[in-house]
Amino acid sequence: MNQCASNILMVRPASFQYNEQTAASNDYQNKPTLSKEETIRKAQEEFDGMVEILEQNDINVWVVEDTELPEKPDAIFPNNWISMHQNGDIYLYPMKTPNRSAERREDIIEFIEDNFEVNQVFDWSDYEDSNIALEGTGSMIFDHFNRKVYACLSPRTDEKLLRKFCKEIEYDPIVFHAYKRNGAEQYHTNVVMNIGEDFAVICLDSITNKAEKNEVRQSLQDDGFEIIEITQEQLEEHFAGNMLQVYNDQRLPFLVMSERAYNSLSTSQINQIEAHTEIIVVPIYFIEEVGGGSARCMMAEIFIEEKL
Repeated sequence: MNQCASNILMVRPASFQYNEQTAASNDYQNKPTLSKEETIRKAQEEFDGMVEILEQNDINVWVVEDTELPEKPDAIFPNNWISMHQNGDIYLYPMKTPNRSAERREDIIEFIEDNFEVNQVFDWSDYEDSNIALEGTGSMIFDHFNRKVYACLSPRTDEKLLRKFCKEIEYDPIVFHAYKRNGAEQYHTNVVMNIGEDFAVICLDSITNKAEKNEVRQSLQDDGFEIIEITQEQLEEHFAGNMLQVYNDQRLPFLVMSERAYNSLSTSQINQIEAHTEIIVVPIYFIEEVGGGSARCMMAEIFIEEKL
């Protein structure tokens, strides 16, 4: 069982914009002052730069082009609608808004099937008909070593469906609530925390319920993770929780984070992280500002074995 993936799926945006539909539950988004065309071009430039940096570190990136129609402002964040597991299974998830549902593309699934040893595809998107959402690895942080899922509840993460999914894949759910300093719910778990091979970066201060906070902390400690705490400011202003550890093709681990997140970290936090893994820093300021997501959101892990 691998904790991290050595293949990453990324979707190059064709219509990246401020997403009016998702703004109700994600106030990290900001309307750009640039034209529509300039907004797309700037996002594409940052995307291409990130892919180049990952590939310079021998990380296998599988880039798929977004389709221009229908317009999908958040297509750059594919980790929310698909997860690809080590037994060859693919899960497709119910999204909160229609223009995010459109991101699920049959041709992308076929692309994965052409290149990887896919077992089965499980489509849970019908729950959208009941306005129930569970947005993939935005909603759920997988600890594959210990078969656990960490999830903070929000309009995008339904507790009943979360527990049903965990039962399906035989993982134990660790469920909690996380809030911003203004009292708003954190829209996704992956802005609050991330889990690597033997460490976890997390904003425990965002979990205001003492029992829930203790459960999360105790679970991570019991499983041997070093907890690297970040502050509410680092989470909310700099996306410092939105990181992902990946393997390159020599199986060396790297923690990928935005330059904005890295610059917010203290020397001691960086030292704690670097005791476990190398760091890759990517400048994606515009994507973060407009899209309300960061480096982790842009990468969907492919745990399925590659075809020879």
